[in-house]
Amino acid sequence: MSLAAGVLVATAIDLRTRRIPNVVTLLMAVAGIALAATGASRVSLVAAVAGAALGLALMLPGHLLGATGAGDVKLMGAIGALLGPGLTVRAFLFTAIAGGVLAVVVATRRRRLATTLRGTARLVALRSDAPDDFARAGAGRRFAYGPAIAVGSLLAAVLG
Repeated sequence: MSLAAGVLVATAIDLRTRRIPNVVTLLMAVAGIALAATGASRVSLVAAVAGAALGLALMLPGHLLGATGAGDVKLMGAIGALLGPGLTVRAFLFTAIAGGVLAVVVATRRRRLATTLRGTARLVALRSDAPDDFARAGAGRRFAYGPAIAVGSLLAAVLG
């Protein structure tokens, strides 16, 4: 329940403001740690802390490249505290797939699919200037990633 409520709130705010507030991610992380510490979840306290660290670590490279925001990183860390490390890896993988689908949909609607695919190919090819492309991308070329994180984490929790 904490996971669904947290990601839905984060998604709604992200869609409106393109930001995920620290208070949302902090409350989710505290809930995950508290539920684990009291034995009210299937996740042990050690697993909750490890899941939080893993969630942060998995999303950090995308942030360092400029592809995701800091709120996305913190959201995945908070999700890790609720799910534990095993499901956090699944949540990250499902999120990546959902994010790819979302990117194609957004790029198609904006009539930028070919440009987006070329930029993705450059990033995958590890071109040294690919991170600069993210930095130069204006607000019109970005989209809220919270919905992809929500879909990915909920799928991981349900299919677990």
